[in-house]
Amino acid sequence: MNSFQPFVFPAPVRPEYSKKVAYFSMEFGIHQPFKVYSGGLGFLAGSHMRSAHDLQQHLIGIGILWKYGYYDQVRQGDQTMTALFQEKIYGFLQETGIVFDIQVNRHPVKVKAWYLSPEIFGTAPMFFLSTDLPENDYLARTISDKLYDANMEARIAASVLLGVGGAKLLDLIGWEPDTYHLNEAHALPLAFYLFEKFKDKEEVRKRMILTTHTPVEAGNEKTDIRLLDKMGFFNGLPLPLVKELTGTGEDIFDHTLGGLRLARKANGVSRMHGEVARQMWGKYDNICRISHITNAQNRRYWADDVLYKAFARQHDEEMQQRKRELKRLLFEEVADQCGELYDENVLTIVWARRFADYKRPDLLLFDEERFHNLVTNKDRPVQIIWAGKPYPMDFRAITIYNRIVEITKRYYNCSILVGYELKLSRLLKGGADVWLNNPRITREASGTSGMTAAMNGALNFSVLDGWIPEFARNGENAFTVPAADASLPLHIQDAFDYENIIGALENRILPMYYDYPDQWLQMVKTSMHDIIPAFDADRMVKEYYEQMY
Repeated sequence: MNSFQPFVFPAPVRPEYSKKVAYFSMEFGIHQPFKVYSGGLGFLAGSHMRSAHDLQQHLIGIGILWKYGYYDQVRQGDQTMTALFQEKIYGFLQETGIVFDIQVNRHPVKVKAWYLSPEIFGTAPMFFLSTDLPENDYLARTISDKLYDANMEARIAASVLLGVGGAKLLDLIGWEPDTYHLNEAHALPLAFYLFEKFKDKEEVRKRMILTTHTPVEAGNEKTDIRLLDKMGFFNGLPLPLVKELTGTGEDIFDHTLGGLRLARKANGVSRMHGEVARQMWGKYDNICRISHITNAQNRRYWADDVLYKAFARQHDEEMQQRKRELKRLLFEEVADQCGELYDENVLTIVWARRFADYKRPDLLLFDEERFHNLVTNKDRPVQIIWAGKPYPMDFRAITIYNRIVEITKRYYNCSILVGYELKLSRLLKGGADVWLNNPRITREASGTSGMTAAMNGALNFSVLDGWIPEFARNGENAFTVPAADASLPLHIQDAFDYENIIGALENRILPMYYDYPDQWLQMVKTSMHDIIPAFDADRMVKEYYEQMY
């Protein structure tokens, strides 16, 4: 049928990683030219694929070839943002000749598989699925159009494509995994395909693991079970059987809970998130054990080699020179987008990640008068840069973004950038002196951006959420603020965190940067030392094999 049947793994495999694993994810942030990701989940999955390759693991990735990606973040005439959906073309993907059918909305849909070979970007071998075929009708073709489409039926269809389509592809190429790893519950239809194949729930459970990234129960997807049935989410299994398999008593199906009842193991993505997840889901019966494996990022891709070579030689002047070079590279982008010329000798604070309300991108603006005093101080000047892509239909987050646009217009040393993808992310991390992270506590499952910032000589400045409690030693390798009481009203939490953050900037961070540069450099070096290997994805993928697979 094609050159990949049966599929022969294209690289040597280390004996300790010989178990076959298929890793399913809606998004993969592999490299800037391949725009099939939206944010942190994709950045994580991309690092997983790179480190799996580096450690010679017997693992392949399964994703979707999104025709329009997530979206391109561009500016309107007044500098506010808008979403552009532009068709993507990828000449580096390989035709497999594999085309097969799946059932979506009780209609046959043609699926085509594309292959990303390991040598292109230094990843595990990967397959990407598309329904953009002339044999399909219009609706079927659009299943693989947009990552996280706002239309519910489109998102369900994408889950069917990833879960059922990915599992069927593996059968077609004759590559049967020992473990199917679901990175979030998006690919859960895979479980029902496996049940149809093996006719035994325990056979499904012993093959499937689930990583959950959502630390708030309300944030986990729930859908009318009859709509899921109609769309083919359960691979044609009768609803009474689906309810029995997943312990669903109502007509609203909880995707994550269903996954926890069909997997043999599950994990949160930081120590803190593992505890939160066990509290969240522990009240339900028949769920699998929930452990944690803290997220990490691939050093080979993210860390600045020049900076680390100078660090290894204990050459302080060379380290400082390289950091100034990295700042200049970022400042070229700021000048190009915003028309502002920044100074490499000025403390530069960066807030950059997916724009979402709980991440509080505008917390520094909580008291605009105090913010004005901070950014107009001539004795200890600062430069502040924001960046991040809201979900294109999250109008509250877009409003916050546009508010920051309007405020930064008033200051020559404040700016907000568009296009927060892998390329801009690396520039920001290289150019930041301080990487600010201020989500509402317990809401950030892991939050990996600060890991790669540390790999580029930036100091984390964070609330005690996600991965930070496992890394930060306040005043030694990072700056942290006391934890707010998560049970308090949100505006009280915001006021508490704001006071601690602005106070730390005024009284600790700015004085150290300008008055004690040797102490600052020592903190940077301690941070660069501590971040690797503990938060290099090589450690993470090793733990997945040892603890989960």
